[in-house]
Parts: sequence; C-alpha cells; structure tokens
Amino acid sequence: MFKPAFCIILLLGFFGISQNETYTVSNIGLNDKKPHFGLSFDKEGGVLFTSYLVNKNGRVKLVMSGDGILSLYSGKITEKGEIEEVETLLIDENEDVSNITSASYSPNGKYLYVTTTYENRKNKPKGNFKKENFHIEIAEFKNGIGWTNFSVLPFCEPKYSYAHPVSSPDGKALYFIANIRGGKQTAKGASDIFKVEMLGNETYSEPINLGGNVNSYSKEMFPFIGHDNTLYFASNRPGGFGGFDIYKCPINADGTYGKAEKMPNPINSKKDDFCFVIDAENKTGYFTSKRDGGKGDDDIYYFELSK
Repeated sequence: MFKPAFCIILLLGFFGISQNETYTVSNIGLNDKKPHFGLSFDKEGGVLFTSYLVNKNGRVKLVMSGDGILSLYSGKITEKGEIEEVETLLIDENEDVSNITSASYSPNGKYLYVTTTYENRKNKPKGNFKKENFHIEIAEFKNGIGWTNFSVLPFCEPKYSYAHPVSSPDGKALYFIANIRGGKQTAKGASDIFKVEMLGNETYSEPINLGGNVNSYSKEMFPFIGHDNTLYFASNRPGGFGGFDIYKCPINADGTYGKAEKMPNPINSKKDDFCFVIDAENKTGYFTSKRDGGKGDDDIYYFELSK
C-alpha cells in the first residue's frame, strides 16, 4: 500500500518572493522503492521519465555487472497531478541503445534527445575514450517501429561527457551539461551547463558555456527552460539547503543570464532535489527528490504554484 501523500504548503514571503506565492508539494502515487527521475513533458501534456527496466514479475532487469538497466517511461497526467497509464517508451527493437539516463522531446515532438553511453554499442568511436562517459543522441519516431535511427550529435567529443539535453521552447537551442575542458568555453566545475544553437539541416554551433551567473565550481545538472525564458537547474554548490538544490535564473532578451537564485523550501530540502520542470502556464510541474518521507530512492514530486 502507498503511504499517505507527503504534502507541504509554505508561504514564501520569508524568501523575498511575493507573499502571495504558495507552493503545494506532494509525493505522487507512482513512486516506489525504485528511482524515478529525468523528467520532461511531451507536446500532448504527458510526461517522460527514467526508471529501472523490470521483467514480467516486476523485478529489475540487470546487466552482467549486476547493475539495473535504466529505461524511459511515458505517462499521462491526471487533474490531481498523478502520473498514470505508464508505459515503456517504444524504441525500435533493432536499436542497441540502452541504459538511457535522461531524455526529452523536441518542441514539435518529432525528435527525441537521449543521454546514454557507448557500452555494448556498435557505434563506439575509434581510439581511446572513457567507457563511463555519457553522450547525447537524437532519434526520430516511425509508426509501427518506435523511436529509431539514433545518431550521436556531432559536437559530442568522446573524451568528454555530455548529458541531460533539453530544447528551448522555440526549438532554436539545445541545453545540456558537459565537462568540456580547454579554451574560452571550458567547464568551471565537474559539469557546467552549455548550449548549442540549432542552425538547421542537422547542424549545430560549437558548445557555448552559459557563464558565471549560471555555472559554479561545483556540479550543475538537469537544465530546463520554462516558457517564460527562465532557466531551472540543479547544483551542489555551497550555500544551498543540502546536497543538490534547484536554482533558477532569467534568460534576458539579449541572450545573457541573470544571476542564479536557489528556489525556496518546499521545492528544496536538506537532501538532493533536481529534475525540475514546470508547465507552459507556470502553475504546475514536477521535480525529483531524495528528501525524508519519500517512498524509495529518487521520488517524483508534483507541485502547484498559486499567486
């Protein structure tokens, strides 16, 4: 049986935010002992997330090393914010892509961007590279087949790690994290947030580091761009509540970034909080947290914002 939903309501005037803003946060019924993270929306109003692949008996499928296999799931959002009618995302059975840690759709829904590795893959690059490095691939959907024709994005160099891709709402830029080293765009910390401009005809600009107003000497993860041009992300920089915290900053009209601010409790907690997404109306959304009172490893929380 599920535990009663963990629910917190907190007036945010204490944090310098409008005293009329209230967040309501609840642990959704989907959660269990397995992790649930890597959240993104689809254009039909559903949600995409990552969790372990399970067999017919509900047991986690394992690789030879004994680690669980991560896979993508899609679900429908109910009026109360629950995620139901959950299904494994349909991927072409002839593709050897596996262990996908996060994914998101292009704004028009035609393409899927995934974070994965070269482990047990036919498309391994030549030369030496770290097997644990992540990279980003793009796929297209074909009826009756599923997501197929996976290919590595051209700016992903095997010597670096790239992850957590998400498009801007207008589809003109792709944001992600990476540990690129060297030159003016070098990462400050273990992983920084970067973007590439989408130039058309499957071409991209060189990766652009978002700079010191966004990135720190710590680790940034899971960027998301709201429809009001607000950048949300997680970071374990000093000065937070504890672990990874969720931050936000405005993207200005000239393409610069305002200084990142950590979001208040109850969005953040003393434990890891990340994978923040918010709907087009800036009223509801989800994030993942390891906070006390959860049901398992990484739980998905639903929130409502009233003003």
